[in-house]
Amino acid sequence: MKTMKTLTCLALAICMLLGLGLAGAEAEGAGKIVVFQQKTEIYDQLVELAKAYQAETGVEVEVWPISGDDYYQNLKTYMVSESGPTVFTLNSASEIAEMGGYLADLSDVEVIGKVQENLIAKVEDKKAGIPMTAEGFGIIYNKSLVDPSAISTMDGLISYLESQKAAGLTGLGLSQEGYFLIGQILNFPFAVQEDPVAFCKQVFSGEVKLADVPEFQDFARLFVAIRANQTNPLEVTYDGNCGDFATGKTAAIHQGNWCYTMFSSYDVNFEMGMVGVPVGGNTAVAVGIPSYWFVNADASEEEQKLGKDFLNWLYSSKTGVDYLMNKFGFLPVVDGMQSENLDPVSASVAQAIAEGNIVDWTFNTEWPASVIMNDLVPVAEEFFTTEMSEADFLNALNEAFVTAANQ
Repeated sequence: MKTMKTLTCLALAICMLLGLGLAGAEAEGAGKIVVFQQKTEIYDQLVELAKAYQAETGVEVEVWPISGDDYYQNLKTYMVSESGPTVFTLNSASEIAEMGGYLADLSDVEVIGKVQENLIAKVEDKKAGIPMTAEGFGIIYNKSLVDPSAISTMDGLISYLESQKAAGLTGLGLSQEGYFLIGQILNFPFAVQEDPVAFCKQVFSGEVKLADVPEFQDFARLFVAIRANQTNPLEVTYDGNCGDFATGKTAAIHQGNWCYTMFSSYDVNFEMGMVGVPVGGNTAVAVGIPSYWFVNADASEEEQKLGKDFLNWLYSSKTGVDYLMNKFGFLPVVDGMQSENLDPVSASVAQAIAEGNIVDWTFNTEWPASVIMNDLVPVAEEFFTTEMSEADFLNALNEAFVTAANQ
């Protein structure tokens, strides 16, 4: 074994002297990691990045594909079966807490020292997660079709949906995927409460009924208007929703700055902006850390080191930062990292952050794990396939939260 290692070292030295580098004949011996993450919109670019990383370092990166909305359940299955990925992502505080035993300490990763403390995911004071990016979501609107002041109240927004139906357009596009159907848009009536954390606890314990809260009454009115004035969201895919907006068939969609990568496939010739969902007269957009990168603590020490090296390279190398800023469309999260090429939607989010006109992602920090897919989506699907009343809709959502919180 020592002889083989000696020969390998000699081969590496010869390759270096000849200018061949690690990307040449010895690339296969540098190791391999597996990356699994849930952002479908960057999957193709991440596969390209994996090839670039191997070319620069010799380390192979296998990127596992994402299948529908089942990412978290699939990840848990892999982990329990001890076949988990090296590097993976988690969304919410509840997911991070549930998976805490699988999260390696990243304190020794150089780049984490350049991330603000409040942006790092921690488990029992252990620095465990590096933020992928900051993101914001709300109503993305076509400036040639929508006057933002006209949709700054719920009455105004609903009137606009009705007028768009008369014009043969979709007023506010949603799509069938769980987070885009109900998960993210439902964040707004929670996030605008005076104390969202305390409010969530009151709802989950059954102390507060959503049907009695004005902001949720606004939310239910909006969903009734969507059901009455446009194509059923259950018949619309994420790709189709983004495509209809990019081609002017839809005046506005509820989405986040991540979706601009979809618009780039079209010849978009209009300006766009983002505003918040006007529950209770809200104008703020929702901003948070959507996902964090983690390294699998169950992986071998060698594999863990390779995973940490990959994350450090991603946020510090010229190639990695180029992918993050220009090909993934991410907002900077590391001190000193700048982007001069923010797309219009990301620029709107950055402006909202600078102005302080933002609300938190309570769905990502306070809601029970898996409540969106397991409990809220069935309620939304029933709502959009029946004549469920506003009160029944809110009561069903209320019951879903209470059930999920007490499982």
